[in-house]
Amino acid sequence: MYLAKVYVTLKPTVNDPQGRTVMGGLKSLGFDSVADVRIGKYLEVRLGEANRAQAEAKVKEMCDKLLANPVIEQYRYEVVEA
Repeated sequence: MYLAKVYVTLKPTVNDPQGRTVMGGLKSLGFDSVADVRIGKYLEVRLGEANRAQAEAKVKEMCDKLLANPVIEQYRYEVVEA
């Protein structure tokens, strides 16, 4: 059994209005040193693959097909034994 930790974020060139809103809120709370905020997604996927290489291949396929929008998002993941 493997656990994939998937992090999906907007590409640096994509505008992030939600991140701007959060940054404004943080600044209004007195966190003046905040320079930028980017919002993303974190997912955990458990896989019953036979080995790590198969699990990583499945996670990459999942990200490419559903979990991330390759036009505006980038992703990274790590696969660990669960």
